[in-house]
Amino acid sequence: MPAGDDLYGTLGVSRNASQEEIQRAYRKLAREYHPDVNKDPSAEDRFKDVSEAYSVLSDPETRRRYDAFGPDFRQVPQDVDPETWARAGAGRRRARAGAGAAGAAGAGAGRGGRWRGAEAAGFGAGLGEDIDLEELLGGIFGGRAGRGWGPVPGADQEVEIELGVEEAYRGGKRRITIEGLGGRRTLGVNIPAGVTDGQRIRLAGQGGHGSDGAPAGDLYLIVRIAPHPRYRLDGRNIHVDLPVTPWEAALGATVPLDTPGGEAKVKVPPGTTSGRRLRLRGRGLPNPRGTPGDLYAEVKIMVPPKPTPDERRLFEELAATSDFDPRQRP
Repeated sequence: MPAGDDLYGTLGVSRNASQEEIQRAYRKLAREYHPDVNKDPSAEDRFKDVSEAYSVLSDPETRRRYDAFGPDFRQVPQDVDPETWARAGAGRRRARAGAGAAGAAGAGAGRGGRWRGAEAAGFGAGLGEDIDLEELLGGIFGGRAGRGWGPVPGADQEVEIELGVEEAYRGGKRRITIEGLGGRRTLGVNIPAGVTDGQRIRLAGQGGHGSDGAPAGDLYLIVRIAPHPRYRLDGRNIHVDLPVTPWEAALGATVPLDTPGGEAKVKVPPGTTSGRRLRLRGRGLPNPRGTPGDLYAEVKIMVPPKPTPDERRLFEELAATSDFDPRQRP
């Protein structure tokens, strides 16, 4: 975590920002400062700060602890109540002020002297004269005041990964490079077949490092499927244009269609009009845990851009013979 920095300020959002606002801010800054894009020498450090801020604020529980305890939230034990922590912090500040006042007044050393200085600051009124401040704070924190807090598990982290439609369809192994506080890491990832946009892939133990032997957090890959020139995704369903000739649309035909899973044969019924959607059940994105999506082929009737003399003659004969008027209302 950037020392002394406010994580909300690092992302440029308010403290009451929604998760969607935090994610949008992170995606914008990550693209701006990614070392592969921004060659400024300071960009890598800025990218690391932005990634660390997002790893904390994107997780509701981690964000709650950061809001309660501030930048040192990882050093505060899980069982410490935020209000107790705040009261203890105020007590420590008053005790330090009291100790200074007691020194100025020539207060005697020892347990009683220490406590009288604290009492002069209003910390221990009514609690007696021979109470050690360390013992009092130790009681609040279960005997751990002034000592190490013990092992602290590493934080979970998130990073976006962009996939093409074909890669999301078939899955497979891929190597990715992750930027974080630990530097640049390259990991082997197994992409499940049929992942969808926004799906999270968990890599156990690949998140932030724990302290004092505590386990590392998990790394979550957020899938983003890149726009494709032909395929349009709607969840697990795939939409694609199906170009056909006028005679195929009029007479009916079986035509080939490229899909992310390979070539498919589409039966075009006679009399098909442009814009009609033909459904290929189960040819959308696979679903390892349920029903796969469907593929929808939308018919687009195409004409020869430069008809040959024979084609022009046949079209002219059709125009002279047919009384079909597509503009006539039924």
